[in-house]
Amino acid sequence: MSQGSAPDAVTVRFAGDSGDGMQLTGGQFTLSTALAGNDLATFPDFPAEIRAPQGTLFGVSAFQINFGSRRINTAGDAPDVLVAMNPAALKVNLEALKPGGLIIADTGEFTKRNLDKAKYDRNPLEDGSLAKWDLLAFDISELTVEAVKPFGLGRKDALRSKNMWTLGLALWMFDRPREPIHQWLREKFRSKPDIADANIAALDAGHAYGETAELAGPLQQLHIPPVESAPGLYKTVTGAESISLGLVAGAQLAELPMFFGGYPITPASAILHHLSRLKEFGVTTFQAEDEIAAICAAIGASYAGQLGVTSSSGPGIALKTEAMGLAIMTELPLVIVNSQRGGPSTGLPTKTEQSDLYQAVYGRNGDAPMPVIAARSPSDAFECAIEACRIAVQYMTPVMLLTDGYIANAAEPWKVPDPADFAPFPAKFLEQKNAGDNLLPYARDENGKRPWIKPGTPGLMHRIGGIEKAQGTGHIDYSPANHQAMTDARAAKISGVAVPDQDVALGSTSGKLAVVGWGSTYGPIHQAVGRARRRGMDVSHIHVRHIWPLPANLGELLRAYDNVLVPEMNTGQFKTVLRDQYLVDARPLTKTSGQPFSIAELEEAIGTYFDGIAGNEGGEVPVNDTQLPSPEAMNP
Repeated sequence: MSQGSAPDAVTVRFAGDSGDGMQLTGGQFTLSTALAGNDLATFPDFPAEIRAPQGTLFGVSAFQINFGSRRINTAGDAPDVLVAMNPAALKVNLEALKPGGLIIADTGEFTKRNLDKAKYDRNPLEDGSLAKWDLLAFDISELTVEAVKPFGLGRKDALRSKNMWTLGLALWMFDRPREPIHQWLREKFRSKPDIADANIAALDAGHAYGETAELAGPLQQLHIPPVESAPGLYKTVTGAESISLGLVAGAQLAELPMFFGGYPITPASAILHHLSRLKEFGVTTFQAEDEIAAICAAIGASYAGQLGVTSSSGPGIALKTEAMGLAIMTELPLVIVNSQRGGPSTGLPTKTEQSDLYQAVYGRNGDAPMPVIAARSPSDAFECAIEACRIAVQYMTPVMLLTDGYIANAAEPWKVPDPADFAPFPAKFLEQKNAGDNLLPYARDENGKRPWIKPGTPGLMHRIGGIEKAQGTGHIDYSPANHQAMTDARAAKISGVAVPDQDVALGSTSGKLAVVGWGSTYGPIHQAVGRARRRGMDVSHIHVRHIWPLPANLGELLRAYDNVLVPEMNTGQFKTVLRDQYLVDARPLTKTSGQPFSIAELEEAIGTYFDGIAGNEGGEVPVNDTQLPSPEAMNP
């Protein structure tokens, strides 16, 4: 990584014990990178255990960032630099590192005890096993203790600043300013100025080490110029933050106060945290005692005339399912955010997956159709949240917004839009009887929606609840003909939801192969298709936001391609929907290892359609052990 051959993008992975502050280090390096004007994408990778035993393989926490002077769509495949704070972090992440990449290791943690925990027979820093990479190994622990010695901290407290020392070195390596991090530390430890000063001293010491150490070869300062960007206000957002802002914007465009009922669950909890800080925008947040109470409270808020919102992950969405049926039967607006994670059951709480699509489209008792929208990236989640609010209000229906653990936790730059660019969709409430001297709370307009009636409106008292409603009057009616008619009416309303026609994200509107994605697969698919097209392959990328109802032109568009490949982080759920709706021979490419697709995996899958070998298309991506420890790595 010499200055003379500066790349246009670099991928760095910080890895250590879950108590080493790797997410904090990565987050602050992300801040400095955004301020430097680079485009970026991040991938935080947490251990599933709340506190795995220190130094073990399953306790490793990692944060990867891909940044550069060009547009960045993914957090990168193989890192160029791996910062390993202990032996376990090195073992779990080593094989992901590019050949010739740089390892920065803390020799102070490579003790016999830690090597044993990581299942190393010998010290890899000394036995020559790292020969195909550049290695920079020194005692970061001792250098940190020395840097904070003037502040009188004990060794245990001093070592808590080790991540700041490492961050300081990384800031020097990539020519990043320290002042924003100084300011952040002073603000974070405002009530403990000595701790702030110690962390600043550690940060500066790491930076100075890079400046002054006479090191050969591996450690070079690299300046990556800013990416060309349209002028405007930019903010680095995670998916959870972007969704929260989009929900608030959607409620404002609907001219409604918003009520959010939630219950803590990984990785959805961050939405509750963000919204709780936005009270000045008419947002009420309620942390309920359980998932059922959370959604029922949100339904009650919608009945009262607010925009009800609830959020969870797969297991919590399962608990909310009966109440979703209530919202569908009562035909009230409701936004349900599902931040998907690996399953079933508790599954992989901190890993990403797309396996709740069947649950979103089909997963309720009875015929209970519901619009479903999927965000493709952290910044895209803002517009998707607004779209979910629009459909919920304009069609008096619950709407599910799908994200996943990758989108929720990852970050990328977002150009803050002009509010004037979004068309308002003000909610309308019925204020007088709508059938002469009679009230018909289930009369339908041209969109098939019933009127929204605030309780307490004079003269508009009506029944509402989960038992089947009579057409028009809303009275209880069990009759076969009425149930048939109401089932048809609810289905027709959802199938009639106006969604934009499907576009082609990259490529042409016909050809040999269409790679069809949804959700967070956007970045790696887009990069892989772009690379394949540059090699002359006739392949295009289609990415679907509206999962249900599907865009009206999607079937015709898919039939214009000889082959359709659907990469998903599940066992092929959207592939099934496309086959069912359009009778196209969509082929699955599946991955359920808790990791996002890599660009290389998708390039290889695309290549099988152009290699002249029949019958080898699609399939399942092999498990990749470069991010998560396998039993073989645990017990070699």
